[in-house]
Amino acid sequence: MLKFAVRNLFSRPMRSLLSLLGLTVAIIGMVGLFSVARGLDRLVSSTFERLHGLIAMQPGAPVPLFSHLPASWGDEIAGLPGVEYVSPEVWSRVNVIDEKMILSPPRFLFGTDIATRLKLKQRIYQDDIVAGRFLTLDDRNTFNAVISRQIAEEFEKGVGDTLRVNGQDVTIVGIYHCGSLLLDIAIILDIDVVRGMTRFDPGSVSSFYIEPTGAADEERLQKEIPKLFRGRSNDVKPWISTAAKSLSVPSGNGLLDLVRFFQNWFLETAPPKLPPGVAPVPPDGSGNGTSPSSDASKRSPSKARNVKLSVTETGPIEVKSVAEFGERIDKMADDLDVFLTVLTSIGVTIAVLSIVNTMLMSVTERIIEFGILKANGWTKTDVLKLITFESGLLGVAGGVFGSLFGWAGTHVVNAAWPTRVTLYASPGLLLFAVVFSTVLGVLGGLYPALWAMRLMPMDAIRRG
Repeated sequence: MLKFAVRNLFSRPMRSLLSLLGLTVAIIGMVGLFSVARGLDRLVSSTFERLHGLIAMQPGAPVPLFSHLPASWGDEIAGLPGVEYVSPEVWSRVNVIDEKMILSPPRFLFGTDIATRLKLKQRIYQDDIVAGRFLTLDDRNTFNAVISRQIAEEFEKGVGDTLRVNGQDVTIVGIYHCGSLLLDIAIILDIDVVRGMTRFDPGSVSSFYIEPTGAADEERLQKEIPKLFRGRSNDVKPWISTAAKSLSVPSGNGLLDLVRFFQNWFLETAPPKLPPGVAPVPPDGSGNGTSPSSDASKRSPSKARNVKLSVTETGPIEVKSVAEFGERIDKMADDLDVFLTVLTSIGVTIAVLSIVNTMLMSVTERIIEFGILKANGWTKTDVLKLITFESGLLGVAGGVFGSLFGWAGTHVVNAAWPTRVTLYASPGLLLFAVVFSTVLGVLGGLYPALWAMRLMPMDAIRRG
């Protein structure tokens, strides 16, 4: 029966080839699209398995870039039992590097408190230095920076070279490589310097990285830290740019905040070049330019003219474990799967219709053949098997070729754009593609087979 089915397919090579190509293209598209979500899952798992600890941010902010908290709260968090270290962080998007507008992939200024960063047990970035060194205490209040290898290669820079970031020259003292698109995006400088470069409120931070004394303290601290600040107002002074101001108050809806961020992507203007050690004058014109390490950067935000941000029912701060950030991205990947399923369904539907058309035409042309076979003792089941074998063979071949080309395509894309995408066609996805294609092929030939098996021998011969 199998040989008979193969011979029938080769007897009409052009029609069979076109049907095979249609199914192969559909499977290639399915493998390619779903490798996006699989690649994201793999990227998240490989990244966050290296990260530990807690992150305190403004409630509703999807990532620290959208968060704004008083810097003075870090001392109160550090005083809680079970807290080993509290490292304040400032994050800001990079608009221009060496006169080149940065759109994709995104790059970020990461301001860190060097003294605290060097004490952390979680040594992301420090342990990933591939050239030069990490920041030291001598780099405070200087424009010395550590950048990712991706950025260094893109702009052909090395240790000791100068990189112009948002109109400010920084000196590269180290290059790191974590091997993750989620981590290899930063230009790391002293936190006060980043505040000065981005007009960030000197009394504020984006987030606090909290390292507990032990893993058992994480769950307890996630509850105690919000309780510590419950009922307080998150008062910050808006010394940040226009686009950043519109993002400083999150809506509580992560997807909406992301949309707002990309809407304002092109609106944020780069601050003017700053002389070393000089902070910018705030937009209201008050004050004079001072060193980032001056008293102005240490004063409590409550002593300045403030703007009051929203306070949620749970308080003005929330604490998430690093693992929970991975779960957030996994949920985004689940939503992406739904979207990709819809896109794949379109191609699959076209492929199935192609198989139905091919098999129906084949059955119509072989009516006399089926009549003779049935007159010579073939049963309805034999006819059904023959046609479903033919369509099933098309499905298997389409699945195998589609999986192979789709798998090869993901490697080509990853090699061509290593800093932009991470596609992963897992063995499970490839196996599913072959099985799915086979099922589609069988289903595509089912209607023509049912139509052919109902023909009486003489009626089939007479029609022919």
